[in-house]
Amino acid sequence: MDFFFRLQDHCLHYRFLLILFVLNPSLVFGADTSVPEITYPWWIWPLILLVVTFLMGIVAVLGGVGGGVLFVPIISGFFPFHLDFVRGTGLLVALSGALAAGPGLLKANLASLRLAMPVALIASSMAIVGAMVGLALPTHIIHLSLGGTILGIVVIMLSARKSELPNMDQADSLSTALRITGIYHEPSMKRDIAWKVHRTWPGLFSFIIIGFMAGMFGLGAGWANVPVLNLLMGAPLKISVATSKFLLSITDTSAAWIYLNKGAVIPLMVVPSLIGIMLGSFVGVRILRVAKPAFIRWMVIGILFFAGLKAISKGLEYYSLTFL
Repeated sequence: MDFFFRLQDHCLHYRFLLILFVLNPSLVFGADTSVPEITYPWWIWPLILLVVTFLMGIVAVLGGVGGGVLFVPIISGFFPFHLDFVRGTGLLVALSGALAAGPGLLKANLASLRLAMPVALIASSMAIVGAMVGLALPTHIIHLSLGGTILGIVVIMLSARKSELPNMDQADSLSTALRITGIYHEPSMKRDIAWKVHRTWPGLFSFIIIGFMAGMFGLGAGWANVPVLNLLMGAPLKISVATSKFLLSITDTSAAWIYLNKGAVIPLMVVPSLIGIMLGSFVGVRILRVAKPAFIRWMVIGILFFAGLKAISKGLEYYSLTFL
């Protein structure tokens, strides 16, 4: 019986260390070995996370971006959670939205399986590689890389132009062989639109990079999927957006399993985040009818820019502490 009591004590001890590690890693691995007194109840940070992700869900819908691309830089930059747990939760945030929207998009004939499958095979494989590399690298390297990636997303959002129906002379040989084509109904034109894609090889190569970054940073990949499918490969905008949403349900699932297997996914963060994002999305859809898209777009760009700088500054803190 003494063995079981000792085992129970060890389990409680490690559970306490895990909670401390999530809230503040320095409490577990810092130079000061004494455990400071916690003056606030354990549910404070999950409650704050619920409120912040609720607001994040509203902004994500109004700004036309995925919740994952806002979640990881903001939560990792301004919350005392370890980056590994933030990235694991960020993948599940992006995954939940994709799973909710995927069946409806397929039923509406907007998400194309013929376009998604070859791309998903490459992106999901590289997402697994990216997740393993991201968990193996030091945290300060990930912070610096994440900050640079977020600033790159800001540049893409500032410079990218969307094309409702890209002009295309003919499909290339690879897309013809894979039969990547389709027809969808466009209510605004009151007619069916036949579409095809070209520049398939450069598009597939782009998803090697996109999948790797999605797994490494836990951002999801909607911010990159749509420009590649629409502007590079020539798919109509609605097809690109819908297929991108469906793609996230495959790409993020592959990477999420790696984080789950490594113990970087815990209910303390996942539950309030998913509830907050979902409730915020419902509210955002209602506000979207009266909101000014231009203002929201600039607000999202400003938030991402500030969060990217914050991630870089957190990465540089390691070097300042090392040389001092």
